[in-house]
Amino acid sequence: MPIMLGSAVQNVIALSDSVFLYHLSELDFAAIGFVGVFYLIVAAIGFGFSKGGQIMIARRMGEGNYKEVGRTFYAMVYFELALAIGMFLFMQYGCYYFFSLFVNSDVIFFKSLEYLEYRSWGVFFSYVGVAMVAFYTGVAKTVFIVIDTIILAVVNIVLNYALIFGHWGLPEMGIAGAGLASTIAEVVAFIIFIIYILYDKKAKDYHLFRLPSIDFELIRKQFKISSPIVAQAVVGLGSWFVFFGIVENLGERELAITNLVRMVYLVLSIPCWGFSSGINTIVSNFIGANRRDAVMPIIWRTAKLCWFITMVITLPVVFFPEFILYPLLGSEDMSLITDARPIFYVLLGILFVFSIGGVYFNGLAGTGATFYGLKIQAVCAVLYLIYIYVVVEYTSGGLIWAWASEIFYWILMLFLIISYLQSRRWLRLKI
Repeated sequence: MPIMLGSAVQNVIALSDSVFLYHLSELDFAAIGFVGVFYLIVAAIGFGFSKGGQIMIARRMGEGNYKEVGRTFYAMVYFELALAIGMFLFMQYGCYYFFSLFVNSDVIFFKSLEYLEYRSWGVFFSYVGVAMVAFYTGVAKTVFIVIDTIILAVVNIVLNYALIFGHWGLPEMGIAGAGLASTIAEVVAFIIFIIYILYDKKAKDYHLFRLPSIDFELIRKQFKISSPIVAQAVVGLGSWFVFFGIVENLGERELAITNLVRMVYLVLSIPCWGFSSGINTIVSNFIGANRRDAVMPIIWRTAKLCWFITMVITLPVVFFPEFILYPLLGSEDMSLITDARPIFYVLLGILFVFSIGGVYFNGLAGTGATFYGLKIQAVCAVLYLIYIYVVVEYTSGGLIWAWASEIFYWILMLFLIISYLQSRRWLRLKI
């Protein structure tokens, strides 16, 4: 449960931004759908690099080598900081040209840049923050992750209300206010996490209070494990970003509907993100403790539990969207929810497969077979994008069949992952 919330930090921020901008205007809501997916890619890059450190930390914990845990953590932090500098510069100076390749609407284009002007500053705190989450996930001490995530969510919600609409004497900033609110929330959560580490008695056992020199060899090892995971995230979410760009060609209304479905998707996928991150740690820890025979059974049991919880929270939303979503999106005009309802049925099929496939995919990463995971995701993503392009540009299938591509994507992914795991080739991997 703590890992679920910790893994869903960016989902929580994206949800909060989207809900408040939904009440501002449909154009702002459509814009945050586009730029929100882009920032999820940025966040996923940092999160992906932290996964390599998390897998290595869990492996050292399984071996009982606590001294190396702290060195692995700091190698991860050094790399995340360098990466954050690069991503910040790209968002500040490169996105104008990058977005122009995908967006036709001037309104969506400039609102997206307006959001990033403030949101880009949060990347420094986000990247180091995911390193701290990866550390505590790797050592299986996850309770404070819940507290920190709740604080982040509350601060983000309060500041969104104040800065988007101009309450309590603060300026009315619109979508730019959402970007500023999210950045401030990440700064607050980061500071609180630092304070927690300073008072954590176990931190000394892992040598967290000894700042080591930069170990390029250790960073290289983490990079080798992490880079395929990052590439997987870029391919996966990048495909989604291109998907939004293609849908934007259908019109701003269709983009707003797609963002509503995406927002619901992000919430309903939170259990899968949590179980997926947890299975990374468990699989790597079991292998480090020489319990390889337990890997396949634990992945299957985790997948079943993830599927059950996902279905429990998904079914009410899919069949009663007006009732469930009204407290968040309630307004006199509920037509957006009504128009999105057919796609919610497709979403049920997506989550049915994704809740199992996501766990198996991350179980595969926990074995260290990250490069194979990248290869199969790249193949599936190419087929996914070809399918979407054909549906949108050359058929009258519309949004329903475009979203159905997610189902086909995860079915193919799951088949290839299970085939590899059953081959037991991962038993020969060392990290």
